[in-house]
Amino acid sequence: MSTISTSGRASRSYSAVPGQSGGPPLWRVAKALVLLVCIALVALPFLAVLSTSLADAAQINDTGGFVLWPDHPTLDSYRALLGGGLVSRAMMVSVGVTVVGTLVSLGASISLAYGLSRPGSYGQKPILLLLVFSLLFVPGIIPSYLLVKQLGLINSYWSLILPTAVNAFNVIVLRSFFTSLPRELIDAARIDGASEWRILTGIVMPLSKAAIAVIGLFYAVSYWNAFFNALIYINQSAKWPLQLVLQTYVVNNAAIGQGQTSDPAAALPPTVALQAAILILSIVPIIVIYPFLQRHLTKGVMIGAVKG
Repeated sequence: MSTISTSGRASRSYSAVPGQSGGPPLWRVAKALVLLVCIALVALPFLAVLSTSLADAAQINDTGGFVLWPDHPTLDSYRALLGGGLVSRAMMVSVGVTVVGTLVSLGASISLAYGLSRPGSYGQKPILLLLVFSLLFVPGIIPSYLLVKQLGLINSYWSLILPTAVNAFNVIVLRSFFTSLPRELIDAARIDGASEWRILTGIVMPLSKAAIAVIGLFYAVSYWNAFFNALIYINQSAKWPLQLVLQTYVVNNAAIGQGQTSDPAAALPPTVALQAAILILSIVPIIVIYPFLQRHLTKGVMIGAVKG
């Protein structure tokens, strides 16, 4: 009997340790409350912005600003923005720059990382040192602008892609992953007569889907969220990406005029609703894409964390 009671006390004391699945009810309730508070801090602002973008003019005027739940949801704000006005053009520009820029950046980064990962590659050490040097010393705004102007890229979409096409950190991460791949596979393919291009596309890239997905997500988010290059290099508002429109009309609180919506003759929804709709349009694409890459992202963040 004493043995049973001792083991029971040991079991109860072990389960009472914070963090264990069999902790006391008070500890589980505290953890649940903390998680609910964290979820509320993230979800409530998003819900307020989404509700405001869907609210009608009367409810927004009654509340004097943001609406937590729309009584009569309407898509007037989205119709005004996406019917051929400034925001619809900006979304097309952002989507095009993000897709083309991500493909260009992935192609350049994968090629450079693969070349640097192969032993005995020509100029391997100087190029690697140059990449590390670019991480430590970033060129200023004026030299970058003068270079882009000298290349004739001012007011061109390529000015939003080429200056940031290759990120040194992403290249170093890819190089580390390529270096960790079994060298025997590459040697066997080379003995069978496979070219370097065939080895890269048929062996290295299929084995590196997780790393490439993570780097691709980094590039895509960077291109989608970028507005500073457009602010410097793009002079025509018709070529603005969505983030520059967001920065102009939401952050700087500039007035959205009649000529910047789908129907210049129609009455505009409240400015707060239009600003909230622009915010939602800038967030939704990343939210939609992320679930498809989550599985690869979970694997990619573990690159180099576990050996053997």
